[in-house]
Amino acid sequence: MNSSAISVGLAGLGFSIPEHVVDNHYFTRFVETSDEWIVQRTGIKERRWLQPGEKPSDLFTAAGKMALERAGLAASEVDLIVVCTVSGDHQGTPASACIVQENLGAKKAAAFDLQAACAGFLYGLQVGVQFIQSGTYQNVLVIGGECLSRISDIYDRNSVIIFGDGAGAALLQPHSVCQQGLIEAITIGADGSGAAYIARPRGGGIERLTPDILSEGTHLIRMQGREVYRFAVSRMTRLMRWAMEGQKEEDLALVVPHQVNRRILETATQKLGFPEEKVYINIDRFGNTSAGSVPIAMCEAEDAGLFEKDKLIIIAAFGSGLTWGAARIRW
Repeated sequence: MNSSAISVGLAGLGFSIPEHVVDNHYFTRFVETSDEWIVQRTGIKERRWLQPGEKPSDLFTAAGKMALERAGLAASEVDLIVVCTVSGDHQGTPASACIVQENLGAKKAAAFDLQAACAGFLYGLQVGVQFIQSGTYQNVLVIGGECLSRISDIYDRNSVIIFGDGAGAALLQPHSVCQQGLIEAITIGADGSGAAYIARPRGGGIERLTPDILSEGTHLIRMQGREVYRFAVSRMTRLMRWAMEGQKEEDLALVVPHQVNRRILETATQKLGFPEEKVYINIDRFGNTSAGSVPIAMCEAEDAGLFEKDKLIIIAAFGSGLTWGAARIRW
């Protein structure tokens, strides 16, 4: 981060999850699996899904509202809303951020969506940080959230058991204003050679949706599990090592990783020697909420009193694209 630029902090965090709980037994009606099999391979016991009539923008709005309330800021003072999602209310247009702007009453805010899948929140943070560092905006609301239950194939065991719905949000301000959550360093990256590892293979701009595509379900998420697992362990380890470079281990309060798979998280953190109690995991209750994963976990961790003043919070995520990001935050 440019030392001459405006320092940026996290003024408030918020999250929202659906009320409806989907346990592992639900999937035995559609695919060959069991509660034991899912828990052993992923660490997931249950996840939350939106129900008919509920919209992704409902979650995005509620998370953003909580972040604003905790920061003590009126929606009318928000300058920019960035919604990081691949599963908003509409495919392509209009942007979910515009719907959230209207829902919140943030009339003066610019608004747009950003797609970087599970790394979306980190990408959104980078964008928000730069808008504040440049002096363009003072109050930037970054929301990461998904409704992956509606773009997953119920008959695809490799993916459907993993995903949950939910959203998290962070209000960014100059650190001189909010006096907490100093973002000391942030990095994002991508490797398009792995774009096919997690994808919706058909439909979109490549070809029109047809009855055959719909019946095959190939317009829904498909994942190459082994390739993703290898990439995830390697990338997560590298991101955490980057975040801690030059830092004292005793300064680390908590690692809040993207909740992708418990085995991946345990393997990566064990390689780096992070104590188990310093790694926040909630995948057992929420599954993988993609762009919502990190901010939801951050908000829970703060509520649990796990953020210590002047200590470090490390956040890291990776997703389809392939994309990744990490940040070091001094609370």
